[in-house]
Amino acid sequence: MAFFNREFFVGFTAINLLLMFILLVWNEAELHFTFLKAILFAFFAGLFSEIIGVNTGMLFGDYHYSKVFGEKLMDVPILIGLNWFCIVYAAFQVILMMNKSAQLKRVTIALLTALMATIFDFVMEPVAIKLDFWQWHTPEIPFLNYACWFSISFLIALFFHWIGVKRSNPFAIYLFFTQLLFFVFLALTIS
Repeated sequence: MAFFNREFFVGFTAINLLLMFILLVWNEAELHFTFLKAILFAFFAGLFSEIIGVNTGMLFGDYHYSKVFGEKLMDVPILIGLNWFCIVYAAFQVILMMNKSAQLKRVTIALLTALMATIFDFVMEPVAIKLDFWQWHTPEIPFLNYACWFSISFLIALFFHWIGVKRSNPFAIYLFFTQLLFFVFLALTIS
């Protein structure tokens, strides 16, 4: 993307997102109903938050999605729900891995997960705009975007804890940091 035909690689974004989701599922140590509930909750919480955001501007700010992610429901790509799951679940797994001695309380784990997901969004946003994933209708990315990312990620992480999601996916940790480094690299190299 940084050195060759950017549009060619952007065209594979939806496939890449699906592949990330499939790899998360493939590498889940315990495929059971709890994991399915985690997927569904994060998917629908993220998707419906984005639908409210795109259609009202009340959440995140005033923005719209391009066609990069494919099919849309009420102007929001359906794959955005998977993106929410992938980011928050991977961040949650990172925090659980760091909490090996089980010292942290549920709320602290949810807060740290939300912080990591929001940092990820902070790094991703400028790159996503340059790649035309979405566009803001304001000159700057609004603070409301990050406040909503934090709040929604926090609620999703609390739900993960409530249903008993355990540290069970080492791949999620690699995925989180690989994606983060990918967006940091692109932020430094593309104009």
